[in-house]
Amino acid sequence: MPEGDVLRLTAERLDQALRGRPLVRAELRWPGTGGTDLTGRTVTGCVSYGKHLLTRFDDGRTLHTHLRMEGSWRVVATSDRAAAARHPEVRAVLATARWTCVGWRLGMLDLLRTHDEPRLLAHLGPDVLGADFGTAGLTTALDRWHRQGDRPLCDVLLDQSVVAGLGTIWMAESLFDRRLHPWAPADSLDDEEVRALLVTARRLVGRSVDVGRREGLGEVPRAVHGKLGHPCRRCRTPVAVGQANEPPYERPVFWCPTCQAVSRPA
Repeated sequence: MPEGDVLRLTAERLDQALRGRPLVRAELRWPGTGGTDLTGRTVTGCVSYGKHLLTRFDDGRTLHTHLRMEGSWRVVATSDRAAAARHPEVRAVLATARWTCVGWRLGMLDLLRTHDEPRLLAHLGPDVLGADFGTAGLTTALDRWHRQGDRPLCDVLLDQSVVAGLGTIWMAESLFDRRLHPWAPADSLDDEEVRALLVTARRLVGRSVDVGRREGLGEVPRAVHGKLGHPCRRCRTPVAVGQANEPPYERPVFWCPTCQAVSRPA
């Protein structure tokens, strides 16, 4: 599932393509929204929050989309043949005279009043890329962390109600960076360790955004995620894979059995 870095970069591309320009075409191919006409409306901005996208219009409405596992937004020139977007897996089309944004395989789509956004996002923890994550956001995240008891670290990092925007990639990379056993109990960490872990997660996701702006998505080297059997960059132990969460919500956890052992040297 796309994570906070992908959503931030997607929001920036949509914002650059759509903001401040009237829509010449708008199609929402989703149950309950088929009769909605956004043609002529002007996009005032597109932002991300965790794994959610919010595209705001000048009439006080917001298009909320979620990519789920396979979704994506693609930006093409309106003059391009691909802008026709006739494929059955296209769920949304927003076009200006210059650019067309096509929502493929979106996992969620709904239209709401912009002032209802806080209600929509109320169940989520602070956005790991939020401007206030280093201050109020981190305080909120710590408070929510302390409610998790002995849940495994990997499960807690994937819980969007604790911190929004982390998925399997940056969960695994953050735990590896801090040399933490993925299945250690959340309450085995003190405040300083939790804070360091969350700040690390923000740093890694933020670095991915910075690199993505320059070079494209997926260009940041990963230490463990997707590296099953490869030698650990620190100790040369083969990277292993385990499981976070219980079925049917299980997710892979890539980790180093030596660097992230249950009992490891300081």
